[in-house]
Amino acid sequence: MYTLITVLLFIVCILLVLIVLVQNSKGGGLASNFQSSGQVMGVRKTTDFLEKGTWFLAGALLFLSVVGAGFIPREQIEADQSRVQEQIETAVDPTQVPTFPTTPPAATEQTPAADDEGGEN
Repeated sequence: MYTLITVLLFIVCILLVLIVLVQNSKGGGLASNFQSSGQVMGVRKTTDFLEKGTWFLAGALLFLSVVGAGFIPREQIEADQSRVQEQIETAVDPTQVPTFPTTPPAATEQTPAADDEGGEN
């Protein structure tokens, strides 16, 4: 259902863009092509149709957006949130001061450098 609403939203958006581009705020646009007096619809009727179409498509866009928000698949979002939450919990704090050992490690074997120091020259 979410996919259907998304496709309808894209169609409404494209139609709305086309209708708005056809209109001209100064009375031109599609209405300016019908200037002969013998037209059935006439200039005023074309402008009314485009204005009503714009309002209808804007209302449909609003309605489909609200309905589409209700059909968002929640299972996938919860799984993504748990992955994000896991990364947040396991993240290393970059401002944390590293802790160094306070006692030197116990020497179990003598190193070769220690033999040379006390040895012959």
